[in-house]
Amino acid sequence: MKRSTSRWSSRPAALPGRVGDQRRAVLGGRGTLRPSRTAAALRPTSNRLSARLSGRLWGLLVGLILVAAAARMVVAAPLGLPAVPIPPDNPQTPEKIALGEKLFHDKRFSATGEISCASCHAAEKAFTDSPKPVSEGIRALKGTRNAPTVVNAAYLTTQFWDGREPDLESQSLQPFVNPVEGGLADHGPIIEIVRTDPDYVAAFRQVFGKTAETITIDDVAKAIASFERTLIAGDSPFDRFYFGGDPDALTPQQIRGLSVYLVQGRCNSCHVIEQDQALFTDNKFHNVGVGIDRIEGDVPELASAFLKAKNAGVDVDVEVLTNPKSSELGRFAVTDDISTVGAFKTPTLRNIALTAPYMHDGSLATLEEVIEHYDNGGFTGEGPANPYLSGGIRPLGLTEQQEEDLVAFLKALTSPEYAALAEQTPDATRDDAPARPDTPRQVRAPGQGAAPPVASSIPAAARAAIDPAQ
Repeated sequence: MKRSTSRWSSRPAALPGRVGDQRRAVLGGRGTLRPSRTAAALRPTSNRLSARLSGRLWGLLVGLILVAAAARMVVAAPLGLPAVPIPPDNPQTPEKIALGEKLFHDKRFSATGEISCASCHAAEKAFTDSPKPVSEGIRALKGTRNAPTVVNAAYLTTQFWDGREPDLESQSLQPFVNPVEGGLADHGPIIEIVRTDPDYVAAFRQVFGKTAETITIDDVAKAIASFERTLIAGDSPFDRFYFGGDPDALTPQQIRGLSVYLVQGRCNSCHVIEQDQALFTDNKFHNVGVGIDRIEGDVPELASAFLKAKNAGVDVDVEVLTNPKSSELGRFAVTDDISTVGAFKTPTLRNIALTAPYMHDGSLATLEEVIEHYDNGGFTGEGPANPYLSGGIRPLGLTEQQEEDLVAFLKALTSPEYAALAEQTPDATRDDAPARPDTPRQVRAPGQGAAPPVASSIPAAARAAIDPAQ
């Protein structure tokens, strides 16, 4: 997918005051900053929205999210994000986006008429199906993978947890014909609907210049992908602090958490923050020790059997979503490279507080559990050490205070249009909690010690600006 190199501004601005010092700590030296801007925001009218919200208010909230998405068709990307990459053969138009949204929500595109794209990617759940560990399709059939958010999926260089599709267009067609998702035998029923439904016939004529009999499934895919490319969200408290120069956008605890993220936690190695943007993913694949323990002793036999089945024509999309053991092969199912066994794509961390449970299999229920997993070096505490573990995964030696601060920082990655949804998520930490005496955690993977902090590249004075305790 061709990626746009356009930016918000071609002229760097000076880093102001305290935030400049804090940002320079991240960059390890002098930095530049794009001018701040004001983004449209949906803010709750009370401090706490609860389950008492009426259906009408929920409908309004979802509507505002979708309106905000549509409004981003041609305007500049939100603070903290680059311009949305648009394929040359699928340009955005308001009519195509509206058509794609309609297709995205059409339950007729399933074998039972009960499942649409929105069933697993609901706007009121930040375009996931949280809190389900794995997605459910027709007749409540369960797959093997947790539904990733569609928000900011336009920036991903591959789609699905194992990256088996290259773009949103090709990804959008797979769930319809997966037996545990849409359950269709092929795309024929979808083509029949869009060629005979008068509203669709008119819309496809307007968007693609097609007569009913010439509408193709590729046209359907392009429309859905165009809608999904409007689901962009940045301008979080982190963005306003780091890119926008607002020293008060983060709480003291969140600032401490940012320091943990960048230094001892080494989160930035994969969930990348760049100088002028932050996708919070490296778009790569890593074995982080999740799920691999279920197949570890069987990998040679499983890998060999999978390759034979694949060469014989088995549908990889169906196999990994219906066979739990094949699912845990991860990126190997795409590459056939044994070094990628158990490796899954680095997900974005934007709006992460809204999308529990976590990891490709939904096996970690909270952010606290995720952080503990990484602090333990990706070791589950059971069985032998994982021989396929990615090299950068090792114990971190975080204290309980550092873990709480890191959770608080991750909650600062919520975009304003989803802030009301964040109010529904139970708090495990207080973002304004004061620092407390720390006790390092002692759990270690066999034969491994805690990795030293990687703070040597950050000047001491700048480091103190982020975390005075250092």
